Amino acid sequence: MEPLYTGIAIAALIIIVVLLLISRQKGKQLRKPSNLFIIGMTLVVLGIIFIDAGRLISYSFIGVGVLLEIIDAIRNLKSK
Repeated sequence: MEPLYTGIAIAALIIIVVLLLISRQKGKQLRKPSNLFIIGMTLVVLGIIFIDAGRLISYSFIGVGVLLEIIDAIRNLKSK
């Protein structure tokens, strides 16, 4: 059952990326992702990949990744 959840999580991430690419306005370039965003997304993906290693490790990766992405989003809102 766990491979099913992993597949669903990866499919959800792919759908989100595709929707973001479709919804962007033409003619405008996407900003480069910040380092915090890259590290946060990497930790979330590692949390999904290492779900079999233990729930504590997996959820820690996901939690820290989401926290970094929230911090990055707040910093970007303040800079606008």
